[in-house]
Amino acid sequence: MKLGTILVRKKLISQAQLDQDLNLVDVTGKRLGELLLDKGEISDSQLKDALNEQYWRKNGFWIID
Repeated sequence: MKLGTILVRKKLISQAQLDQDLNLVDVTGKRLGELLLDKGEISDSQLKDALNEQYWRKNGFWIID
């Protein structure tokens, strides 16, 4: 699952914010998490939690949805 999808599902950002930020990712070349931190849209701990979820989902260990 992509990071942006996880953040929207956790209601940390809206789908509209994600769409706008993905356009900025293309322009700036920054990674989504880095961009969201720079803009102050999420905190370090929120990014860490979302990245952990992404890792565990990717490796087939995430069972709570």
